[in-house]
Amino acid sequence: MGTYALRRVIQMIPLLLVISLLIFALTALQPGDPVDQLVFGNSNITPDDIARLKAAYGLDQPWFTRYFFWLKQAITGNFGYSQDFGIPALEFVFQSRLPNTLLLTVPALIISTLIAVPLGIFSAVRQYSPLDYILTFFAFLAVSAPVFWVGALALYFFAIYLPQITGGALSLPPGGLGGDVPPEAGWWAVFADKLKYLLLPLMILMLREIAVTLRFMRANMLETLTQDYVRTARAKGLADRRVLYKHALRNAVTPIVTLLGLSIPGLFGGAVITETVFSWPGMGKAILDALVSKDFNVVMVCLMMLAILTVVFQLLTDLAYAVIDPRIRYS
Repeated sequence: MGTYALRRVIQMIPLLLVISLLIFALTALQPGDPVDQLVFGNSNITPDDIARLKAAYGLDQPWFTRYFFWLKQAITGNFGYSQDFGIPALEFVFQSRLPNTLLLTVPALIISTLIAVPLGIFSAVRQYSPLDYILTFFAFLAVSAPVFWVGALALYFFAIYLPQITGGALSLPPGGLGGDVPPEAGWWAVFADKLKYLLLPLMILMLREIAVTLRFMRANMLETLTQDYVRTARAKGLADRRVLYKHALRNAVTPIVTLLGLSIPGLFGGAVITETVFSWPGMGKAILDALVSKDFNVVMVCLMMLAILTVVFQLLTDLAYAVIDPRIRYS
């Protein structure tokens, strides 16, 4: 397995280089550049000033020339400065935005998995029961509903309608990160303040994850329960609980590892809409804001981080297969 893992790590290098080239090209070829954004609405800047600024930042060069210059600097850990915040882009993402994204996405993944896997198993074991129909209907509804629409409805209900009918006794803030409580109030008060702002985006992010994992787990368990070895175990007189948890569940869970492995980087990028709707200052909102303001260095840091997470978790998923399923061996 060690040789296989080393070979995969080596294969990641050219893959990430190609990904970085595509991201840089798509970012650089969009209309406008940082200088255009800088001088927008400033009538005092002359065309000569604009040309001088573009030459100073290398924006007068072809995009592929700028890519190789960026790559040379990125290899040394220099990803440039954020145009909007005036600090290194890497520092801005890792210190200001990544912790907020982790605060949102990690609990969403853990809680949604703990809820969806047992519900998927129950739905498969009790196929065509009333609860199975209810869970299946919920899953289809949650997967089909657009995140921005569900988020807008949640904002209206919890931040506007509910305070009106309860006189403000029950309400949730419409967005943001919190910070209304000073640190001197104690860690519990600070945590409760952040949790108040976290609840709505966390619920919306969990809703779709629960639905996807539930459907996937239900389908895998139904397929596993029809296998010959499961029928043989039942024919031997084994208890249903033992057949389900010892023989069927382990094989049904294996494909879930793939889903979870791809969900982790997907949550970082997929939180763009959720973070934007609720004004949550995480990586997803940073990507959108940086694209609008042409802050290309922040865009490159965020998207390259998502690319690295994707290829790393794909490798970890493949290695986890060998641990879960003894039939899989890498040689």
